[in-house]
Amino acid sequence: MKTVLIAGPTGLIGKQLLQLLLEDPHYVKVKAISRKPIDIQNSKLENIVLDFDKLADHAAALKADDVFCCLGTTIRIAKTKEAFRKVDFEYPLALAQVSKSQGASQYLLVSALGANKNSGIFYNKVKGEIEDAISHVLFRCTHIFRPSLLLGNRTEQRAGEGAATAFFKIFGFLIPAKYKAIDSGKVARAMLTFAKQHDPGFYFHESKELQKY
Repeated sequence: MKTVLIAGPTGLIGKQLLQLLLEDPHYVKVKAISRKPIDIQNSKLENIVLDFDKLADHAAALKADDVFCCLGTTIRIAKTKEAFRKVDFEYPLALAQVSKSQGASQYLLVSALGANKNSGIFYNKVKGEIEDAISHVLFRCTHIFRPSLLLGNRTEQRAGEGAATAFFKIFGFLIPAKYKAIDSGKVARAMLTFAKQHDPGFYFHESKELQKY
């Protein structure tokens, strides 16, 4: 019986993963950290509302066995590269460092297809840099998930994704498996499945692999 910590519980993957965690007897307590209160009532849930710029100030409250990081934004929403990097690099790394200091043994991070710290594409570069940074925190188990375009109902509309989603639904059979759009629920289910295995090591899970969940 374990305690789990999830960051990004209101996002496309996070909100589905949160529900799975609350329903699964493997975890007796689910700590969800967010900037605003979550409108969910559950005896297992502890919603920790905080400023992500001050994660270290809440270190004791972030104690957990397993940590799921589903944080992520876009340049359009963040407005600047600096703000984007804060959400997609600084916060996930700070969460890893703080939770590790409190005894967490497993970290599961949502990255993206094409993540590469040497990429000339800013988005892919930042995703690759956070993967590399997390690898140096040295959890007993680390899982990196690299989904393609996510399908699902977002709380905010991302520019261009509506058209891309429609394209994938119509012409998806023409797209190589590695690049096919993926339902966000599959990613959430895969994350929970691998977390419960708790195999020591550092693992990457590409979008093609996640399609089966």
